[in-house]
Order: sequence, then C-alpha cells, then structure tokens
Amino acid sequence: MEYSVINPHTWYRKEIFNFFKTFEEPYTGIVTEVNVTYAYNFCKKHHISFFKYYLHKSIVAINKTNAMKLRIVGEEIRLYDKIHASATIARQNGTFGFSHIIYDEDFQKFSNHVNAEIERIQATDKLLPPKHSENVIHYSSLPWFKFTAVSHARKFSFQDSAPKISFGKAFANNDEMLMNVSVHAHHSLVDGKDIAEFLAHFQQLLDEKHGDVNFI
Repeated sequence: MEYSVINPHTWYRKEIFNFFKTFEEPYTGIVTEVNVTYAYNFCKKHHISFFKYYLHKSIVAINKTNAMKLRIVGEEIRLYDKIHASATIARQNGTFGFSHIIYDEDFQKFSNHVNAEIERIQATDKLLPPKHSENVIHYSSLPWFKFTAVSHARKFSFQDSAPKISFGKAFANNDEMLMNVSVHAHHSLVDGKDIAEFLAHFQQLLDEKHGDVNFI
C-alpha cells in the first residue's frame, strides 16, 4: 500500500489540524545546526559526495518520522509508506531543475538514483521533473554561506503540505564541523516536537560510524 488515510474526525490531532489548515500561511519553521564532523570527514576520506551523503541521511530520518510522512491531498490526510526527495540540482549555466529522487535506505542505490536525476537535469532546460507526487520533501542546498533564517517562495492558491528542508554551508567551529539546517512544515500536520524527532534521527545517522569496507 502506498499510503493509508487518516480519519480527520477521529484523529487525535483533529483540533490542531482544523485550526491550522485554514491559515493562508500554515507553515512553521526553524533554523538550527547539526554536527557533521564525522560525516564530513568520512566523505572526504572516501571520496564520497558530501551532498549525496547528508541528503540520504536526511531522507532516511524523514522516513523514520511519521509526522513528516503526512500530506493533505484534496480532503484526505494521507500517511505515506515512503517519502522521496525532490532536491534542486544546479546546472552549469547557473539555472537549476527540480529532481524526483526515489528513496532507498541503501546509500549506493540512492546515490544511483541521484546520479540519474543529475544526468536528466543536465540534459534539459526544464524546471519540473516528469514525475510529480505529494510524497516528497522539497530540498534545497545553499553551500555558499551560513544562514540564520530562510523563507520560501509560495503560491498560496496551490495546495501544498510537503515539508521544505534547506542545508547551508558546512563550516568549522573549533575542532568540529557544523551545518545549518532549515525545516519548514505544515503546522496542521507537524509540531515542534516532530521536527525535533526528525532532527534527532538525522543527527544520529550523521554520527553513525562505518567501517572502511563495504559501505559503498
């Protein structure tokens, strides 16, 4: 099954859901830092794309956090089985395209999906991917600078409930490497504690130690 449908009349969050779903701007967001010391050094040592690595850890963490898998589609509240990644991919001419990267818990398989989307985007000038679905996270990376706040362009007439996650530049802080992360989510589905749960999973995965053999 791709998703299950939640009954809004019996859902334990029904009061919160009904309150925030009527807002013109229902998204709430935070900016914080994650420690990427091990992840950054591991990628440098093994010549692994740091972008692919933290994107994968993030989407694995998303799939461990049920609130981040909720979407409003029409009149339905859907809890999806899997959430995929829709990251912006840069082109050499300075433009970018939106990707649709299939989720896989296995890093190498996920990396292959990223490579396929990079190749597709580099070969076209189209902004949108051929496949569109609600069960994605909208990702963007801003590797040129640190940030303390992020806002997103939004079309309020278009129903949208997908969380939006942005990553900043990894930077040194004494003996550690840190990275800014912005998380925006639809408040009728996601609260601060849910964002905290996602971030806890994300940090745990970034800190996860690998042997030098059989990772990729």
